[in-house]
Amino acid sequence: MFSRKTMMIVGVIILVAVNVIVLSVSGRHHYPPYTLERVALTITAPFQDALTHTIRFTKSIWRHYFLLVSTARENENLKKNLSDVMQRNREYIEVEISNDRLRKLFDFSQNIADEVIAAEVIGIDPSAWYRTIIIDKGRADGVKKGLPVIIPEGVVGQVINSSEHYSKVLLIIDQNSAVDALVQRNRARGIIKGISSDQCIFKYVLRRHDLETGDSVIASGLDGVFPKGLRIGYVAEKTDGNSGLFWEVRVTPFVDFEKLEEVLILLNPSIRVFTDDK
Repeated sequence: MFSRKTMMIVGVIILVAVNVIVLSVSGRHHYPPYTLERVALTITAPFQDALTHTIRFTKSIWRHYFLLVSTARENENLKKNLSDVMQRNREYIEVEISNDRLRKLFDFSQNIADEVIAAEVIGIDPSAWYRTIIIDKGRADGVKKGLPVIIPEGVVGQVINSSEHYSKVLLIIDQNSAVDALVQRNRARGIIKGISSDQCIFKYVLRRHDLETGDSVIASGLDGVFPKGLRIGYVAEKTDGNSGLFWEVRVTPFVDFEKLEEVLILLNPSIRVFTDDK
């Protein structure tokens, strides 16, 4: 009727119960029978020892569990606090960089006699063929088509379209752009044309002019758009032109067009010489 396992469990229970009763009865006498007590201790002690160790082990596991949970929560809180501190630090660094950039832009605008307005770059043409940007100033701010756009480093481009609050600027590296320019050192004239990359071509520079790598190229003011003396770029490479009359000159702009964030628009540009401090 009963399995061997069940019988063994029942037997152990009965044996333990008997020994407990014996110990209880013997405990009532001042001098319990030595043999009976020894037998009872021999049988029950291992069970009590195992039970005690089990209880202690369970308590230890329980304490360690709560300790691990508490440590894990503390670790998560520390990670979150560290992440918050790092984010604030990045924000502070960005604010500091922005302030330095705006301070430089402001200082530069103070040296310009013409009326200027600052604008933020809010968009860029994703096309590889057209190099334009969108700024957050438009007709309501006095910005109109044809106005020059600059930064302290040099010429950025020209406004080609404007709405009430936004404008599109054609960069000088666009293939449709053209700026009348001259070499500052020897006054050799030519036309700066964009090539839809980070460089420009300085066209129609006569070969009788001596050009050197690193020569600064500035606006001549003869196109009626960009005031004379505005910095454009420097001569990066000079080769013989196909016609034999002109140099083939590559010019690297002073402006890093990949990092444009704020610009200045000259609202009433005058054809005059800008001071070149560099």
